[in-house]
Amino acid sequence: MKSELLLAISQLAAERGLPKEVVLRAVELAILSAYKKSEEMSKYDLSAHIDPKTGEISVFIEKRVTEEVKNPDKEISLEEAVKIKPDAQLGEVVKIKAPNVNPGRIGAQVAKQVILQKLKEAEKEIIYGEYSKKEGEIVSGVVQRMEHKNIIVDLGKTEAILPPHEQVKTERYKFGQRMKFYLFEVKMTSKEPQIILSRSHPNFVKKLLELEVPEIRNGIVEIKGVAREPGSRTKVAVRAKQSGVDPVGSCVGMRGIRIQNVVNELQGEKIDIIEWHHDPKVFIANTLSPGRILDVKLYEDEGRAEVIVPDNQLSLAIGKEGQNARLAAKLTGWKIDIKSLSEYEEERRREEERRRAEEAKAEAPEEAHVEEAAPSEGVIRFAEEILPKVETKKKPEKKAKKKFYEIKEEWEDWEE
Repeated sequence: MKSELLLAISQLAAERGLPKEVVLRAVELAILSAYKKSEEMSKYDLSAHIDPKTGEISVFIEKRVTEEVKNPDKEISLEEAVKIKPDAQLGEVVKIKAPNVNPGRIGAQVAKQVILQKLKEAEKEIIYGEYSKKEGEIVSGVVQRMEHKNIIVDLGKTEAILPPHEQVKTERYKFGQRMKFYLFEVKMTSKEPQIILSRSHPNFVKKLLELEVPEIRNGIVEIKGVAREPGSRTKVAVRAKQSGVDPVGSCVGMRGIRIQNVVNELQGEKIDIIEWHHDPKVFIANTLSPGRILDVKLYEDEGRAEVIVPDNQLSLAIGKEGQNARLAAKLTGWKIDIKSLSEYEEERRREEERRRAEEAKAEAPEEAHVEEAAPSEGVIRFAEEILPKVETKKKPEKKAKKKFYEIKEEWEDWEE
């Protein structure tokens, strides 16, 4: 029949969700702490052991075997050690059973604190070990409360945090609401393990698809990339690893049931499933769907792609506020420049005119350049030689003066 101590240890282990050995070790340490609080035992090196079958508690004084004993409290001679342990040798630690002591009220309180502390440390290590293995996976939890804009989520064994930058702006989190989360990171702090969740991470969509699509879990269909604007739209590139498998159809499911389950979990976020292609031109054209693409020109040195679309498809290819083109650029890794057919033809016409003008200038006769050339060195030219000659009118001073004298003479003749 088990002792009351073992029954209490088993019950405590079940309540805390800890292994029985961990709780047993915590009790042993608590007993040691209580013994060390007594005056007669404080000077010794002690160890404690609880028999897991009978629950018997044993406390031992540990002494090292030496040739010459200098400290009787911590050392023992070989002659005395052989009496306790016949095969004892020099340098070995011999255990001597300690007498029973009454730890008193203070010792009991210390033992209680040690047990609680050790159990808490054990819980922290177990939780950290369990959830650190789940990093990058989907976990389910219940929304508990909000603290400083952080959403506190109950995961069952512990609580986790959904920080503001990992939340989706269009989502509303209600108390008691059960949701799925992406386990982003687990950090060990001085108080307890800190578990960081996310609802906005691109891998959240990827993991949700893995849950819904068996072909992805089994490796028949591979997710090549995810570009996401949380709460609005996500583009997912997939490819089939086996011939005869439709990767897009596998993800969408019969009547769209598979993709609809993912959309419902994301609270209405739109998801585009795109077939990946090894040819960048084809892949870029696929990512810009539903817009119709006429041509794709690649400029690999610049990492840029020029996409030509019909005039009536330009706004559809770009998307609302440029979202379709932006997500396509994220997914493909190319800078995408979308142009209408008329705009492209107009640019080509201007480029052709510029080219012809440059060719005509290069073929012009050299004489035309000679006339415009500056005068050669050593020749001096004056301004009179360059400026046009301007005829100036002479002032009629002499003619007026002559007429004045004629009138004067006529006047004098009349007076006579």
